[in-house]
Amino acid sequence: MKKTKSARFYAFLSIGAAVFTIALKYSAYLLTGSVGLLSDAMESGVNLAAAIVAVCALTYAAKPPDQEHVYGHSKAEYFSSGVEGALILVAAVSIAIAAVERIINPQPLAQFGLGLLLSLLASAINGGLAVILLKAGKRLRSITLRADAHHLLTDVWTSFGVALGLLLVPLTGWLILDPIIAFLVAINIVWTGIKLIKESGSALLDASIPLADQRIISDILLNYDRQGIQFHCMRTRSAGAKRFVSFHILVPGEWTVQRGHDICEEIEKAIAHALPDTNVLTHLEPLEDPASWDDQELAKD
Repeated sequence: MKKTKSARFYAFLSIGAAVFTIALKYSAYLLTGSVGLLSDAMESGVNLAAAIVAVCALTYAAKPPDQEHVYGHSKAEYFSSGVEGALILVAAVSIAIAAVERIINPQPLAQFGLGLLLSLLASAINGGLAVILLKAGKRLRSITLRADAHHLLTDVWTSFGVALGLLLVPLTGWLILDPIIAFLVAINIVWTGIKLIKESGSALLDASIPLADQRIISDILLNYDRQGIQFHCMRTRSAGAKRFVSFHILVPGEWTVQRGHDICEEIEKAIAHALPDTNVLTHLEPLEDPASWDDQELAKD
């Protein structure tokens, strides 16, 4: 429960940052009339919407298991990152439309110096917050925080692109540079949105846990394998910050039920200790029984 509250804290922090950066970027747009800065402000609007969705998702994911959701509600985080990806695509279309209109009818920029300063200040805030969210997302194993962080990093690159356009327009006199850069920003945003939606969809389809985590499990089992105990039918999946692992443990048939049970408990605890928030389910089978090997091809991560 403590970890979920921490994740919600970072989501609320993201909301506060989004509100502040929207104010900065929209002010910069009003000062300059730059469609590039307008596109930047619109993307920050997506940040705000995504942060609000993240808070809702993290709150729901924190609910304990119930009769209808015996494995908990942690998959709610994937809906958050999926919604964020969809919002990014909507923002990209809006930016592209505004950019095309300005390409057709170029407009001069005003007070670009002050507008540039406000934009860079907003970028610094987003960049700092993105680093914080990436670290928190890794520590808390939250796809919601990681998605928010990657989106903020995209926002930072967007702002730098827009700032470059603002600098080049007065130097070259090419008014069309501003909307062209805004259009390129829209394309970049589309790519980010697609990646987020793809990652969320993969997780909702019960993707296996990361290979690094699987290697940790393999190393633990290797110690028992050397003792003559064997394993197969390994299945793994992720659900938000939680992992689910199941496999069969094959021991000599002459063992007592108690001895086999003790080994299962020992292995389950070792994995749960090495990988916190992991639900481990084992199935005990006699090593010599041919039927124990009939299902070894059923599950391959």
